[in-house]
Amino acid sequence: MDQIYIYVVGIAGSGKTYLVKAFSDWLDFKKLDNIAINLDPGADNVPYSADIDVREWFTLEDIMAKYEVGPNGAQVIGADLVATIIDEIKDEIEYYTAPYVLIDTPGQMELFVLRSSSEIIVNRLGRDRSAMIYLFDPIVSKTPNGFLSLLFMGSSAVLRLNIPQIPVLSKSDLLSDEELKRIVEWSENPESLYDSLGYERKTMSLELFHLLKDLGLFRPLIIASSTQGFGMDDIYDGIQEVFYGGDDLEKILY
Repeated sequence: MDQIYIYVVGIAGSGKTYLVKAFSDWLDFKKLDNIAINLDPGADNVPYSADIDVREWFTLEDIMAKYEVGPNGAQVIGADLVATIIDEIKDEIEYYTAPYVLIDTPGQMELFVLRSSSEIIVNRLGRDRSAMIYLFDPIVSKTPNGFLSLLFMGSSAVLRLNIPQIPVLSKSDLLSDEELKRIVEWSENPESLYDSLGYERKTMSLELFHLLKDLGLFRPLIIASSTQGFGMDDIYDGIQEVFYGGDDLEKILY
């Protein structure tokens, strides 16, 4: 079986690292071989056992000392430095021969999605064998404009990385049943989100809203919780659909 690369992407605090742990644990339980990779040189606490860790090459503190920059500058430099060692990382990945490769991207989403280094990484590892789990933060998603903002950011990730995206509502155990139902309805029915925006509709482009709708960027969210362990089977099914479902990948990609 060819290796599949799963990039976990989302805004800071959306639960990327714990999703990697929960999904890796689920794959282990199902006896599906996998490895986890940490691409964040500034990660303080990685709850899973990282099979490959960028901090083995450099840490945020290393970068700050070498380049005489602060934490923010070091994070930007670190994101670009990952591309310079991608061949070494690829060699280690191939050594494991695990079919599922889970990639924990940096905490600040823009450091991965918007930097040209991400294109180098995806291309080098194999774009045709890559997919992205995009996390909707539950707290941000509770408001209509917050949900729409995350949808816009998710669309930018698709446009930049050009790989299929699996949308997941992370940490859903933090939401009430009513909040959860409302967010799911927004993802499945764009018009319900538009109605919920109310007066905020005046501050947005109607054409842009319908463009996102027509492109199919509104798709049902997978409901997941890393702490309670649910939703992992649905994420796995989503991955299988992308690579083996026989569906039109353009529909999954956009």
